[in-house]
Amino acid sequence: MARVPGRGLVTAVRGWRGCSVCVSCALRRFSIQPAQQKKIPNRYLGQPSPFTHPHLLKPGEVTPGLSQVEYALRRHKLMALIQKEANGWDGLDHTVILLSNPTYYMSNDIPYVFHQNTNFLYLCGFQEPDSILVLQSIPGKALPSHKSILFVPRRDPNRELWDGPRSGTDGAIALTGVDEAYTIEEFRHLVAKLKGESNIVWYDLAKPVHTELHSDYLQPLAEIKARNKNHIQRIQHLVQNLRLIKSPAEIERMKIAGRVTAEAFTETMFASKSPVDEAFLYAKFEFECRARGADILAYPPVVAGGNRSNTLHYVKNNQLIKDGELVLLDGGCESACYVSDITRTWPVNGRFTKPQADLYQAVLDIQKSCLSLCSPGISLENVYSLMLSLIGQKLKDLGVLNSSITESHFFKAVRKYCPHHVGHYLGMDVHDTPDISRSLPLQPGMVITIEPGIYIPEDDMSAPERFRGIGVRIEDDVLITEGAPLILSADCPKEIYDIEQICGRKS
Repeated sequence: MARVPGRGLVTAVRGWRGCSVCVSCALRRFSIQPAQQKKIPNRYLGQPSPFTHPHLLKPGEVTPGLSQVEYALRRHKLMALIQKEANGWDGLDHTVILLSNPTYYMSNDIPYVFHQNTNFLYLCGFQEPDSILVLQSIPGKALPSHKSILFVPRRDPNRELWDGPRSGTDGAIALTGVDEAYTIEEFRHLVAKLKGESNIVWYDLAKPVHTELHSDYLQPLAEIKARNKNHIQRIQHLVQNLRLIKSPAEIERMKIAGRVTAEAFTETMFASKSPVDEAFLYAKFEFECRARGADILAYPPVVAGGNRSNTLHYVKNNQLIKDGELVLLDGGCESACYVSDITRTWPVNGRFTKPQADLYQAVLDIQKSCLSLCSPGISLENVYSLMLSLIGQKLKDLGVLNSSITESHFFKAVRKYCPHHVGHYLGMDVHDTPDISRSLPLQPGMVITIEPGIYIPEDDMSAPERFRGIGVRIEDDVLITEGAPLILSADCPKEIYDIEQICGRKS
């Protein structure tokens, strides 16, 4: 049971070498539809399946809410982009290679919880380490026609005793809908066919995702291709272009992540009586996310009380928040491969002081103005410019900046009090599609964050004393639509009245 029968495997390998292939493979029609759906094995795989987890996955789904057809369509779109990029490269075969993440270890044989590489995951939904996805053009057929192949860890009863079940080749095909699957050891036979000048390889050579698979297979291949002036082509930017626009199914997943996180924030606000330990709020927030179905937190949250809120990526979360201090919590969850990213700031004793309320309301007004600008044709850079101007004006109104400050010093002074951007793209990763410029005009289907903040350290003697030691950020997740933006985190309270009502609520 640890591998497919020898005859079928040898036949497929002989096919790569230019010899005969099995009749079923020869007759299979490759398209945006997955191969004829195979029966899911009646056993546990390396990830949830409709057989073992019917409460999470419907028949035909690879990951919750995302079907085999959805993943096949993504692969089809990627090959269509390659077809455009390869315009003029007639008569050449194209092979796309994406590596999974390895298992990382915190010490000796103690692993971190495995988290899949999101580009690999986006194209097949397979969630095991030490795997390779290959998309190959089909001789005699024009792109985007292709076949999809997974190379996966061999089934090994001894390793599965310790690490849990593996999907194997049969499970990988049945679950993901790819055309073929083989054990990872068989990848070497494919590599041998890719050395010729007639084959263009698309693979991210500069930043290998899996260093061992890269050094064993791809680095030697790259060296051969370079000598032949047939260099390996980058693929990540094409995958990111696809990931930038969310499908309806993806949007549904992100709505769930936003709702779960918003509810977790509300319960955490309710639990934050003064004095309170940052670690307690961290634990409460994570519990409330996971109790509502989240898989993990999307990133280590910032739980920063008092002046620590002026450290943008404060993640120690080990101090006591005193009566009268604000807490800034920047947190999100991952639910079925998609994440949220929300920030709220509130008084742990349930009441804003006058300076806290003034600064908070200023940031809230700025955020609402930025949100209203989120529409097709506007870029994140446009919104950022607006944010800086609005922050500058608010700081003048509050007496933090001199009203007579010159234009040449204005934006430098503003960036002192808000050194970060207004937002970023959001999706399977928190800082999603990082190679995509924030100058790109927004389009329907994009999801972004809007997160203005004002941070006044306690040792800033140039600021009015009443504001020193206060940091405020308010962040929401935003879906761009043809009309008004849809706030995916709208259920998370941010009006002063609502926050004080929640924090003052009696259990």
